[in-house]
Amino acid sequence: MEARAVAKHVSIAPRKARIVIDLIRGKDIGEALAVLRFIPKRASRLIAKVLKSAVANAENNLDLARDTLYVAEAYIDQGPTLKRFQPRQRGQAFPILKRSSHITVVVRDKEGR
Repeated sequence: MEARAVAKHVSIAPRKARIVIDLIRGKDIGEALAVLRFIPKRASRLIAKVLKSAVANAENNLDLARDTLYVAEAYIDQGPTLKRFQPRQRGQAFPILKRSSHITVVVRDKEGR
């Protein structure tokens, strides 16, 4: 059995968040949260929030024990991009792309491996 949690339109570039999410894929829940706690990246707080939500979904909706869960899937998809412009020399306009992400975390029971 599996439970998932998705955070959409998170204001962080997918390229930056993928660095962090690659570190927790396949790990137990306690180990993944410990890794996220000590990574000095902004994405680690956002991913930890989604991971805790997926664990809560598994506990409350599927009656799974927290000790038997692991991170089965974790990925970042690109969300919509806000396009802004910065004025530059001689009347030019340089584009600024403010990227966003969709964070998905799926936790599974170890017996279902």
